[in-house]
Amino acid sequence: MSVVDEAVRRVLRVKFALGLFDHPFTEGQEVTGAVAEHRPLARQAAEESFVLLQNNPAPEVALLPLAKTTKKIALIGPLADDANDMVGAWSGANNFGDVRTLRATMAERAQQSGATFTYAKGTEIPGTSDSGFAAAVAAAQSSDVAILALGESSDMSGEAASRAFLGLPGNQQQLLEAVVSTGKPVVLLIFSGRPLVLDWAAQHVSAIMEVWFAGVEAGPAIADTLFGDVVPSGKLTMSFPRAVGQEPLYYNQLPTGRPIQHADPAHPGYIEQKFVSRYLDVPNDALFPFGHGLSYSTFGYSSVSLSTQSISSASLMHDQKSQPIVATVTVTNTGKRRATEIVQCYVNIRGASTEQPVRNLKGFARITLDPGQAQTVKFPLGFNELSFYNAKAQQVLEPADYAVYIGGSSTATNAAHFTTTP
Repeated sequence: MSVVDEAVRRVLRVKFALGLFDHPFTEGQEVTGAVAEHRPLARQAAEESFVLLQNNPAPEVALLPLAKTTKKIALIGPLADDANDMVGAWSGANNFGDVRTLRATMAERAQQSGATFTYAKGTEIPGTSDSGFAAAVAAAQSSDVAILALGESSDMSGEAASRAFLGLPGNQQQLLEAVVSTGKPVVLLIFSGRPLVLDWAAQHVSAIMEVWFAGVEAGPAIADTLFGDVVPSGKLTMSFPRAVGQEPLYYNQLPTGRPIQHADPAHPGYIEQKFVSRYLDVPNDALFPFGHGLSYSTFGYSSVSLSTQSISSASLMHDQKSQPIVATVTVTNTGKRRATEIVQCYVNIRGASTEQPVRNLKGFARITLDPGQAQTVKFPLGFNELSFYNAKAQQVLEPADYAVYIGGSSTATNAAHFTTTP
């Protein structure tokens, strides 16, 4: 009972500190609808969350951003005009009338610019009927570009919403293939709360953007990004697999103890062996890895430099607040657009008493650069970044070899090395 009493006291202390017992009821009307002055922040949050997964070919001639002079646009898919699913799971009190859908926004933009805009739902989110395919294909055939809004419903995420198969629900994949077969340029927007298997799309669709469930300003945020008013800057917080059989798939995996072997015999590093770390039918790596995210610009990274090549593990254990190593890199906007890059710092430890992941994210920095502009980014590395938990669940730092990787995703190869001595 003493443990229960103390747990209750902790809750009551916070409530007293907040004055809840002095004012137990909130004053004024509860806000359940959108507030006009909050919409710009909601739109910004949506825009910064979008992840441009693919945009072929090179940025100079890529499909996105769409030219503002595009005259014929087809918007296809069950998520294009779906206000309810834009707010996602766990969204609390909702007023779906506050949501600005992509269809409504695109229609407004088309009217203002004099473009021709056609909408076709195509199918339902979990649908199996192809009765809407003909209208969708016809819309694509008469367009300069087809934008497909496909993915999951919001209730497919959150509690009690696991899926055994991670492809597009229902017959959306068939709808996608039917539209792609028209030969028209296709932009694929993915609405989801989890990584989906997009291997076919990655091979057949020029531009793919993950837009999650973007909230009340979903439509304007997506449209502004498609037309280049906003440059995408989001990065993946989850790895997207090539096939569901790769799951669980995560960037900070432990070494297998066997060499990695490419599954493709045409790969320069291929040597026929059986007992290696590989799948027989797909590559080991993610289709879109943790930290991945493209921009409408490009970024160049200098070599990583370290402030020292060796530190004492004992001294750092003794003074855990110090940051004896600083990793530095210079990032340059090598493209033609002002854009934001999220610079990521990963650390690998080799030779520790307990096996460590191939790399761990230890820091990131969000920087915005004009074309040609460069900025130096520094990552201080101290006890929290360099230590690990040993077999006794103790946070320690031991003599070992360290590699520090800095780049635009978890696959960064730009690295520098140092050691920790006794």
